[in-house]
Amino acid sequence: MSVPQVVALHRPGSSVLHRAPVGAKLGGLALTSGVVVLLDEPAWLGLASAGGAVALGLLAGAVAGLRTADVRATVRPLVLPLLVLGVLQVLLAGPAEAGRTVLLLLGLALCASVVTATTAVNAMLDAIVRWLGPLRRVGVDPERFALAFSLAVSALPTTLGLAWETRDAARARGLGRHPRAFLVPFVIRVVKRAHDTGDALAARGLAD
Repeated sequence: MSVPQVVALHRPGSSVLHRAPVGAKLGGLALTSGVVVLLDEPAWLGLASAGGAVALGLLAGAVAGLRTADVRATVRPLVLPLLVLGVLQVLLAGPAEAGRTVLLLLGLALCASVVTATTAVNAMLDAIVRWLGPLRRVGVDPERFALAFSLAVSALPTTLGLAWETRDAARARGLGRHPRAFLVPFVIRVVKRAHDTGDALAARGLAD
């Protein structure tokens, strides 16, 4: 079973983006996000900036050597939520704002996926520990913060995997159209996964 992923998994490579420092990539992502969000007036500028974010994400992916399948894996799980959001935005704010919102979210998702695809998790965690190092004197534990970040990153694909497994199980029982047949076992499995993770951390003395 193929589990959709909004955040691309790390793919080793030798592109300029793979070699770029973690801080530069995260800073570029933050700068892109800020610029696109702020450039919202007039309407044509908002659409242009959001479309530019999509183009930037696709261009960065090409530079990083990502495959078409990687881009599809990022976009596919966003199609339905963006479609629903777009319809709501058309009704509430008009087609121009709807188009801008959909393009903005899609563009930022593509850009974020390029960052995660070109950055090893260990490199990301090492950078977090290094950046938070000066805060040790005020009681911040950089390693614990990095661990929390790592768990958050790993939880997304794991939760999506549980959702798709639960959906397939409901369909196999002929209950694919019954929300309760999906939601109840899904919530139970997510809670169990969280408890198992907590127990594993406690066993290693990391849950205090």
